[in-house]
Amino acid sequence: MPEQTITLDTADGPMDLYEATPAGDVRGAVIVIQEAFGVNEHIQHVTRRAAAAGYHAVAPALFHRAGGGTAGYDDFASVIPLFEGVTDDAVLADVDATIAHLESRGFNSSRIGIVGFCFGGRVTFLVAARRPLGAAVGFYGGGIASKGHLPFDPLIDEATTLQTPWLGLFGDADTGIPVDDVEALRAALENAPVATEVVRYPGAEHGFHCDARASYHPEAAKDAWSRTVAWWHTHLAGDA
Repeated sequence: MPEQTITLDTADGPMDLYEATPAGDVRGAVIVIQEAFGVNEHIQHVTRRAAAAGYHAVAPALFHRAGGGTAGYDDFASVIPLFEGVTDDAVLADVDATIAHLESRGFNSSRIGIVGFCFGGRVTFLVAARRPLGAAVGFYGGGIASKGHLPFDPLIDEATTLQTPWLGLFGDADTGIPVDDVEALRAALENAPVATEVVRYPGAEHGFHCDARASYHPEAAKDAWSRTVAWWHTHLAGDA
């Protein structure tokens, strides 16, 4: 399938955007939000998988304010410097630039979805709360119900004003996201004005979807991806 890296203008300077497009019919568009480790091989692979499912898929490199780059899954010392300048407002500005790019390709907001992992899982909830897109999916997003490892405030109070249908996927063995937090989020989402769903996987750890991590859980990953694509198919229906 066609793939390329292009550069977008944002409020805080140029930002790389990895892009993969379907070889055939296009169902809609999907923004893939990176983990705390950057737009690495795994995130690029996820972007290509989204394209293979029929979506014009893009992955914005949110670490451009710190000069860009990625960190290895075992190199946590290199992660924090990459977050220089990354705030909720900064992330929303980058997502807005990405949405504008997709709109220029003919997709209106109802045809655009978003999926994210780890740090990106929280980003999908932030975007779902602040922007009206067609669909959002978050994989093991910490810091939504309570403050996580990264310096961002919880978002659970925005559950009742969610603007985008949101699917949350969590592992019960994730030491960074307590099951009590997941259940608190599920309860808060009962009053959301849009469709929501929270799914838990017994025995799955943080990062269960990534086959480059020791925590990879094939069964959970397969089911979660199937649910993700189904969520897109349901909420991003329409003609390209």
